[in-house]
Amino acid sequence: MVTPLSQQTTREQGLPLPLRYSMAWDATHTSITDARHAVRVLLDEAGHRPDERPSQDAQLVVSELVTNAIRHAPGPGALTLELTPDATLLRITVRDSSPRLPVMPAPDPGRPGGHGLRLVTLLCDRLHHTALTTGKQIVAHLRLR
Repeated sequence: MVTPLSQQTTREQGLPLPLRYSMAWDATHTSITDARHAVRVLLDEAGHRPDERPSQDAQLVVSELVTNAIRHAPGPGALTLELTPDATLLRITVRDSSPRLPVMPAPDPGRPGGHGLRLVTLLCDRLHHTALTTGKQIVAHLRLR
């Protein structure tokens, strides 16, 4: 299930709401390409061009987190993107069905894989995870400089 990009311009206090996007996948159909496209479109709507670094960093973070969820969790998952009204901070939330929390392996330049989470932590201002009754949730805060 994919929820189209949406923006609400006011809430009860009269303040703008963030621009949001969400998608969910089952165990058999997931598209990392769709996730990267979603963040690209969301940021483009907010004035961050796809060929500029903030958008490219966001695409990398989304791609790594969704890939990890697909690779390490046996079931459904979800992605939520939330951009602050001033378009300076992107919150990326990925849920999956695995109860195992992420582990960052020791740096090893000779290893062909296992570097994605390190890249995510270097790009993001904050990265945290929460255990859920049906898996876990990873939240990354990416400042769009």
